Amino acid sequence: MDAVLKANTDANLPSIDVSPNQGKLLYLLAKIKGAKNILEVGTLGGYSSIWLARALPDDGHLTTLEYDPRHAEVAEENIRNAGLEKKIDVVVGAALDTLPSLKGKEFDFIFIDADKPNNPHYLKWALELSKPGAVIIGDNVVREGHVTDENHDDPSVQGVRQFIDLLSEDPRIDSTAIQTVGAKGYDGFALGIVKE
Repeated sequence: MDAVLKANTDANLPSIDVSPNQGKLLYLLAKIKGAKNILEVGTLGGYSSIWLARALPDDGHLTTLEYDPRHAEVAEENIRNAGLEKKIDVVVGAALDTLPSLKGKEFDFIFIDADKPNNPHYLKWALELSKPGAVIIGDNVVREGHVTDENHDDPSVQGVRQFIDLLSEDPRIDSTAIQTVGAKGYDGFALGIVKE
């Protein structure tokens, strides 16, 4: 995993990967769930993709969506180097454009870690593409303490607030937020389970 982070740094990708302890938490959550079909919104260099794919059984599969073709190229190389190219498909393009192509598929684990202003839209798609009992996780829901500030004008903060509001209001999902602490300081995941 250190080699993946180094490859991302060498490729000048933004340093916004999940932290190592968050990656391991995603791995453990996917293992606990027994996930076989994972969707990830936001690939970057594939660090979290690799963590999640390592939790899959032999017949498991991960689909990851990445907006930036250069990031996708780095991710695909990292995925090949990890020996997981048969388990992971990288779909390139804006997620709101590529998500409709997944209609008819059902995912049992979904990780949302992309542009925060679109988080509410990603959540709506996640609920549409998930099966009962699916786990849905959103990253970066603790944003420098600003999530509670309704008047904060940062579009990312507003996107996270709307995401949290939707989670609390939608009767199809039970959810909570948890703070995580790691190498990058503090952050947080929203964690939900789609109701039966």
